[in-house]
Amino acid sequence: MRGAFLAFAFALFAAPAVAQDEREAEPPHPMEGEWTVDLRLNIGDEPYSQPMVLRFSHANQVTGEFYGSPIEAGQLGSGQGRDCIAFRTSDNSGVYQHSACLIGAVLVGQSWSEGRGFVLPWTATKD
Repeated sequence: MRGAFLAFAFALFAAPAVAQDEREAEPPHPMEGEWTVDLRLNIGDEPYSQPMVLRFSHANQVTGEFYGSPIEAGQLGSGQGRDCIAFRTSDNSGVYQHSACLIGAVLVGQSWSEGRGFVLPWTATKD
């Protein structure tokens, strides 16, 4: 009887650890990692880029950093054959709303600053 109890106790405590190890072994989302964001208004303009780091949780939450600011309230969504993200950042001039979808190996996105009155389309490639 004691052996059965020990086996049950082992299974009870080992199962969550095995399940957690399996989740950790999942490959990262294709958008996860370091990106270089091309912020030029026109492709012929002088190069102007900023780094972006994206991290994903199992609850489709996005964290990281963009334009030197932490990513806030980030979410991953999927539909119509695309994976997309949306998040906000902020600086001394206010809040910025960002969104992007992964098209092939390129993030195609835009940033909106209501306070500064602009929308800026951008693309990003993974480092």
